[in-house]
Amino acid sequence: MSDREPMTKEGELALQSELQSLLKERPRISKAIAEAREFGDLKENAEYHAAKEQQGIAEARIREIESKLSRSQVINIKEIPETGKVIFGATINLYEIDTNQEVNYKIVGEDEADVKKGKISFSSPISRAMIGKEAGETIKFDSPSGIKEYEIVSICHI
Repeated sequence: MSDREPMTKEGELALQSELQSLLKERPRISKAIAEAREFGDLKENAEYHAAKEQQGIAEARIREIESKLSRSQVINIKEIPETGKVIFGATINLYEIDTNQEVNYKIVGEDEADVKKGKISFSSPISRAMIGKEAGETIKFDSPSGIKEYEIVSICHI
């Protein structure tokens, strides 16, 4: 496997959007710093320090996003033919055997994971248990609340 980190196309687009937004903020932050300088003594100038802190946070996030984008391997699941197996980027409908409930998860990159939105990291225990499996198979994995058991109902490339 390469040193590049997998990322879905949606994850890439979200990071690019955030990056563009931050880049558009640069002039506003620079203007706020310039205006705050005009207030005089920089040692006790709260507006200046707040604007400089905001600039530092924005610049750090810009560097972080640019780094992530440069290290990522973008995978567009819609372009990959369905084989019936669970792969990175797939959306899986699962039936939890203990609770008789169905859940849907999309396997995504580390930075995209958000369980509340149904996005789980490819390195999570549940993802590792599912990768390579097919609909109808049962998976078991160790979760923080104990051993969980699911049946894979369906696998979609959406």
